[in-house]
Amino acid sequence: MVVKVYGPAYGSTKRVLVCLVEKGIDFETVPVDLIKGEHKHPDYLALQPFGAVPVIQDGDYTLYESRAIIRYYAEKYKDQGTDLLGKTIEERGLVEQWVEVEAHNYHPPIYTLTIQILFASKMGFTADENLIKESEEKLGKVMDLYEERLSKSKYLAGDFFSLADLSNLPFTQRLVSEMGKEYMIRQRKHVSAWWDDISTRPSWLKVKDLL
Repeated sequence: MVVKVYGPAYGSTKRVLVCLVEKGIDFETVPVDLIKGEHKHPDYLALQPFGAVPVIQDGDYTLYESRAIIRYYAEKYKDQGTDLLGKTIEERGLVEQWVEVEAHNYHPPIYTLTIQILFASKMGFTADENLIKESEEKLGKVMDLYEERLSKSKYLAGDFFSLADLSNLPFTQRLVSEMGKEYMIRQRKHVSAWWDDISTRPSWLKVKDLL
């Protein structure tokens, strides 16, 4: 069964795609153009009533919210491909903890930067420089906590690559490339080494340039 992944091939959709590659799961992408408002079309809302991306269809099973999706596939195919959850309940706890940190502390400011810097003009509004500055400061504080954590372990949940690291890939890539803020990574020794590691994984190299 080939998994259908609905969404534009960036941001949260890539979080799902890189997980599928790590697990060796076949997929096909179904583009959804947010600028044209395709995520508000009745057919799409029948799959995702909140009009957000991505959504997966796996046979008769439909699931949305990218972090729920990656947890689902990491568990369903735990013995296939890369183990992204840890080998003990304690490791699993740390994976879940750092996925939550990414979702609630790291993602909000980096998402705001993405919208303000990369999409403001396309969405018809002027970027708010004060909001950009404030969001960068918030993100920097979270990165300082990442730096402390990564001084003690190779990856966020321990010495193994997991969903906690994977979840950071899509928006951090935009930060260092399109937004030109790679210095936020490079001025933190352990974050820099971690980023060089996770951003050169074959799974991410396969997914990151999808348009």
